[in-house]
Amino acid sequence: MKKVCWPYFDPEFDNLPERIYGPPCRVCIDNESMEDCTVIKVDSVNKQGILLEVVQVLTNMNLTILKSYISSDAGWFMDVFHVKDEHGNKLKDQNVINYIQQAIGTVRESENTVKAKACSNDVFNSEQPSEHTAIEMSGTDRPGLFSEISAALADLHCNVVEAHAWSHNARLACVAYISDQSTDTPIYDPHRLATIEDHLTTVLRATTTPIQSGFDTTSPQEVKTAEFVEGTNMADVERRLHQLMLSVGDFDGPPFEPVSTSSPPPGSDGDEEGRKTVVSIENCHEKWYSIVSIECKDRPRLMFDTVCTLIDMEYVIFHASITSREGRSFQEYFIRHVDGYALSTEGEKDRVIKCLEAAIERRVCEGVRVELSAENRVGLLSDITRLLRENGLTVVRADVETQGEKAVNAFYVRDISGNEVDVDMDFVESVKKEMDVIDLEVKNDTIRRPRASSSSSPRPSDGLFSLGDVLKSQIERFSHNFIPIR
Repeated sequence: MKKVCWPYFDPEFDNLPERIYGPPCRVCIDNESMEDCTVIKVDSVNKQGILLEVVQVLTNMNLTILKSYISSDAGWFMDVFHVKDEHGNKLKDQNVINYIQQAIGTVRESENTVKAKACSNDVFNSEQPSEHTAIEMSGTDRPGLFSEISAALADLHCNVVEAHAWSHNARLACVAYISDQSTDTPIYDPHRLATIEDHLTTVLRATTTPIQSGFDTTSPQEVKTAEFVEGTNMADVERRLHQLMLSVGDFDGPPFEPVSTSSPPPGSDGDEEGRKTVVSIENCHEKWYSIVSIECKDRPRLMFDTVCTLIDMEYVIFHASITSREGRSFQEYFIRHVDGYALSTEGEKDRVIKCLEAAIERRVCEGVRVELSAENRVGLLSDITRLLRENGLTVVRADVETQGEKAVNAFYVRDISGNEVDVDMDFVESVKKEMDVIDLEVKNDTIRRPRASSSSSPRPSDGLFSLGDVLKSQIERFSHNFIPIR
């Protein structure tokens, strides 16, 4: 009988990188090297997306990344982060340090936590049941659309447990978690889910013609129900919002230019130049990299937004340098497409530039932030958003959550022309004192600039609106209609 010889393969061959470099992931947290920040060093066997996973861990902890140096050529990933906590201090809490080490140490073993059709309700560590039905919506935005979506869900007997919505360049992306109104349980019936999808799709497609509305109706309108994915977090939901906005082409901009609160009027002494975002791309032919350079106003979660966008556009980050000073952020990424090639055409470069600019802009909402805390009840979100819409205000960003028996809602609002909203702070204080059901707080994040006119009296064209007049007449109705959710 003829012998057959097979080549020998060492069973430990797959573990060769670990035997050469050490454990699959080492995390060192250093509080001694720098006086004003904590240094986090990560050494790990490389894999696609590991940088984003590490940044997600730091983002989930609300850490501010001051500097970062990244290198992931060959089979090894090395990264250094200079971070502070949300209060601007070093990381002193040993529990926080242990959590970061454990979380980063396990990212290599985990699969990609964000699936194409799934998100999570475990964003605010709420005390609600661990399962809800997730709904994703994306399409053309218009004034009052978020209010219409909230009303539609109320009409469909759905309780909104949590929702997050972004609008940018006349596009909307929303991720909502709902339960059955009567049982407060997830909705599994496929016929009912199909009805919900059809109803919400009709709402999204109800935009009038472009000539009448000024909004682009060519972007795809999409509504999907999704499975709940336990254990995901705010960074996962925000990544999904980035993906949804990218899918409806918010980087192309609206077919008209709305009035912007971030641009000073002609003749004012605004600091527009200091707020400008600049993205450029050039090729490094020696190593076949494309070098992406970004300069913009610094803010929390900025690195997450840019890294997330590059990864979702299927680019691999080999090296990077991030630093911030005097309120400005400077980022440089050495990238290639997943096929191993640098950006080859001007069209591809232009698309990456536009997508990065959109990723930086879409989270930023300057203006009036309205925070409402109330005893939760069916239809509360619909009532609040309808009230704003009926009085000429539109929601440009929303974060809605349920904490125990309370509903906590945060909205960025402006009028339908995109102008600033004037707020009567005396009225806000009176609401806090007189009303037991709703706790109201208004924060104005707009940087006020001098107007071109020297007149002290407001002009109708200024588009200013009093939030006090909006809510004053409705306080009693909210109080009388309160029905607790069981």
